[in-house]
Amino acid sequence: MSRLMTQELHIVGGGMAGSEAAWQAAQMGINVVIHEMRPKVETFAHRTGNLAEMVCSNSFRSDDDEQNAVGLLHWEMRAAGSLIMATADKHRLPAGGALAVDRDPFAQSVTDALLALPNVRVEEGEITALPEEGHWIIATGPLTSAGLGAAIQAETGAERLAFFDAIAPIVYAESIDMDVAWMQSRYDKGETEAEQKAYLNCPMTKDQYEAFIDALLAADKTEFHEGETAGYFDGCLPIEVMAERGRETLRHGPMKPVGLTNAHKPDEKAYAVVQLRRDNALGTLYNIVGFQTKMKYGAQTEVFKMIPGLENASFARLGGIHRNTFINSPTLLDDQMRLRSKPNIRFAGQVTGVEGYVESAAMGLLAGRLAAAELLGQTRARAPLNTAMGALVHHITGGAEAKTFQPMNVNFGLFQPVDGLKGGRRGRKDRYKAYTDRAKADWTEWLATP
Repeated sequence: MSRLMTQELHIVGGGMAGSEAAWQAAQMGINVVIHEMRPKVETFAHRTGNLAEMVCSNSFRSDDDEQNAVGLLHWEMRAAGSLIMATADKHRLPAGGALAVDRDPFAQSVTDALLALPNVRVEEGEITALPEEGHWIIATGPLTSAGLGAAIQAETGAERLAFFDAIAPIVYAESIDMDVAWMQSRYDKGETEAEQKAYLNCPMTKDQYEAFIDALLAADKTEFHEGETAGYFDGCLPIEVMAERGRETLRHGPMKPVGLTNAHKPDEKAYAVVQLRRDNALGTLYNIVGFQTKMKYGAQTEVFKMIPGLENASFARLGGIHRNTFINSPTLLDDQMRLRSKPNIRFAGQVTGVEGYVESAAMGLLAGRLAAAELLGQTRARAPLNTAMGALVHHITGGAEAKTFQPMNVNFGLFQPVDGLKGGRRGRKDRYKAYTDRAKADWTEWLATP
């Protein structure tokens, strides 16, 4: 083995990004050390010491690789031999057109796969300083520890950026009243009966909805510490924050009634519908879709039991709120995802300012490949701009406006226009198909190029 190949790649953080980065680098022959502070140092959201533990939703969102940007990102990751995507496919749960996974077996499988590799090892313990030597990837995610966060802040010379992230509650299926609730995916979407009935639906009348909104707005909320301000990511707003934006906001968001027919009362149109998605393969747990919350625990049980069908609900986990940390990547990272002031360090995952499990893992995939190539003495071209991977990394490393930089999901708005296609809603289907066709061709070529 060459001298370069005997050098180690150190990865701080064993979440989605860190796990994927480790897998990609290891597959290229690099020795990898994953530094994970859990279970020695616990976090608010995690329950185990497993790698790639899911703490919020269990969904990877749409799996449509022709009309949805995140579905295209799924395709690109699968084409690159992604561990995260292969494991998600293995532990897939019915979720209509979405890719939802059984979270505990998923994390265990990722952990087992990485520990089975002879060139990967995990070292438990917290890293609190930015290393001066060696090759490193910081993939600590939204719950970066205070010590490492302070080190990043000291190195970058800028205030650490942060926003608050909320997680949704999980309900025991046996406690849901199925004389009120029914199983159906919106618009019966899905190729199989299981997918067409992947969601559990709880209907509300107008009076029930209005009473629910009143209780939601009046409920006791988590207080912020002095000096903290709440800068929520729009894709994960607490439900009460959405309600504060207008009484009808939830009816046009997570509680929209369109595309659903009450199996118990097919002639009655619900005014609003609360959806729950299966959270494990056994079907014993369901999470309330879009119901991230900062309500205090006592208030949560009172308010959520106002939902028809959940009057006697028993909760496996209540919602919560935590600080989510990310850096100002457009000013700090180069197009190889390296810290400009310390090029031996790359950043990956949600700490870079991407949002979502898939986007986080995708940035880990890219960082792992780039770091491994560098260790092997290779010069790797940046990801093609016309791919989902390339559009996302371009956004965080220079495409976004640094002064207003906020976390971003992958979306077609990040893509360069396709020549010869007209804009507007009428041509959107053709335009998205053109984006995905172009991206697949460019990504395939990039993967095949040394």
